[in-house]
This record gives sequence, C-alpha cells and structure tokens, in this order.
Amino acid sequence: MTNRHTKILEILSKYQRIEVSILAEMLEVSQVTVRKDLDYLEDRDLIRREHGFACIDTGDDIGKRMARHYKVKHLIAQKAAETVEDGETMMIESGSCCAILAEEIANTKRDITIVTNSVFIANHIRYAPYGKVILLGGYYLGESQVTVGPITQKSSADFFSDKFFIGTDGFTEKFGFTGKDYLRAQTVRDLAEQARQIIVLTESEKFFHQGVVGLINTEDVRAVYTDEKIPADKEAFLLEKGVSVYKVKIDEQ
Repeated sequence: MTNRHTKILEILSKYQRIEVSILAEMLEVSQVTVRKDLDYLEDRDLIRREHGFACIDTGDDIGKRMARHYKVKHLIAQKAAETVEDGETMMIESGSCCAILAEEIANTKRDITIVTNSVFIANHIRYAPYGKVILLGGYYLGESQVTVGPITQKSSADFFSDKFFIGTDGFTEKFGFTGKDYLRAQTVRDLAEQARQIIVLTESEKFFHQGVVGLINTEDVRAVYTDEKIPADKEAFLLEKGVSVYKVKIDEQ
C-alpha cells in the first residue's frame, strides 16, 4: 500500500463520502490515477465505490475497521513487526491492527509462516511475496470472517509458535483484556495455549472500553503495542504486572 492509498483512507475516515473529482484535487493527481487507487482499495474491501464517489462504511466489518484511523494502526503494526525475524512462524488472530500486521510481515520479512483462524487475513495477504499462510479449520463466523470452536482448537494443536498476536475490544484492571464474542474469545484462549508469548495490538481508545467476555488475563500478556494516548493509569497498571508497553506517536501520522 502506497502513501497515497493511506492518505485516501485518512480523508475518507474524516469525511466518510467524497467526490472522486474533489479527492483528485486534494491529492493533486489526475482522476484516472485516483480511480486506480480506489479500485485497489475496493478490491481489498477497505472502501466502497458509488457513481462519482468514494465511501467508507462505519460498520463492524474488519475491512471497514481497518480503513478507520489506518495510519495509526499501521504505525502500531510496523512497530510490532520489528519483533519478527525472517524464517519465523507466528500465530495471528483476527482484528484490524492484526490484519495490517500480517500484511506488513508478509511484505517485508522473508520465509515467514502465519498460522491464523482469520479467513480475512488469509485473503488479504494472498498477493504478498514472502508470507505463507496456514488457515485453521473450524466453524465459520461469516460476519467476522474467522473460524472458531473445537475443530479450530484441534487444528491448532499441531502448531507451536513463539509469538501470538491478538487484538482486543476492551480492557479493565479487574478482568484484563476483553472481547465481544464468546466463541471468538474462547478460540483466542485455545490458540494462546500453543504460543510462548502473547502480544496485544490495539489503539489506545480500546482502553476506554470494556468487552462483555474475558479474552486474556493481563498476567499472560508479554507486550502491548498501542499509541501514546493510552491512559496513564492503565499503562502504569500494565507495567506493574510485567507487561511491556510500546507506544507510537500520533503526530507521526
């Protein structure tokens, strides 16, 4: 993805819907160039095209969530990708930051293998030059595009990884990292049994929310990659529990 693609996503995150002609003026390129960029982004399920307009949806679809605040999520993913070595095998669960991480790794690291239960991630990085994907079977949740349940757990038992990257829907000091869906949360806990390190990637805004089900206990997490707006009390709590916190600067956008 180019810097211009990222800029388009930033503009759409702000305006939700914009004319192609105006977008071309803002980017100082031709409408033909912008249409090619929009074709690329639409093919990756990040935006939607209407006659003469480009739009971004506000639904919970992972592609649409990736497009919102893409630059910050990309910075978080880039920082986390620094921990991955060439030739490594890792597990990545679904989530917008995690999908961007998978793309970053598959395009910059050599001979890496990604084990995932995310059909979206497997499809999203299908053209990446270096990444190999092992997609775990299981009961398919169409809305979130992930596999869950006993079959997923059984499939994951054949694999072991040093790192398991996950997202989160919320956090509390009492319950740790939380999610919205019980089946997905249980699958995260099952996959976590096969990894030495659990690493959370999330925007700081998730620390202001609480999900409905427990995802991962704070003590089981090795590191958190987020942005500089993480609440100071939450960061202090994580550090007290032995969790490393890595922050990217918002003004780097």
